[in-house]
Amino acid sequence: MQLHIITTGGTIDKVYFDAKSDYQVGEPAIIDILNNMAVNFSFTVSIAFQKDSLDMTAADRDMLREQVLSCTENHVLITHGTDSMVASALTLIDIPDKCIVLTGAMKPAAFINSDAMFNIGCALGALQSKPAGVYIAMNGSVFNADRVSKNVTKNIFEEV
Repeated sequence: MQLHIITTGGTIDKVYFDAKSDYQVGEPAIIDILNNMAVNFSFTVSIAFQKDSLDMTAADRDMLREQVLSCTENHVLITHGTDSMVASALTLIDIPDKCIVLTGAMKPAAFINSDAMFNIGCALGALQSKPAGVYIAMNGSVFNADRVSKNVTKNIFEEV
């Protein structure tokens, strides 16, 4: 599998700044995660932007779409904030001939009890087993992009 990863920021990449008592989006966590997992495939990484997904705009989603369209790989993993992940996935839904999986985390990857590594592993499995289309891999499940929503009360993704 030749994989292209596009990072957009979100909780998965957040780091805590103690002096500011604040979380800010940092460098993409997925690079260290994949290197530590000793994955057996090649991958490239590009940074679309480094934002909380609540701050994403239509122009950001257009730029993300252009990056997906312009990459030569047919397998694309997008790390994304969970709050607007579905909205971004829906803007990619008509892209042909690519398996696109969006994933993220409810807790920063830097946290020991983060779900980031689990979600990335699930996304990698989906990329290797699903046909072309757009999917969201969260909470141990893989959802079609047009049949999923985030349940904010339970802090999980669910099929709709």
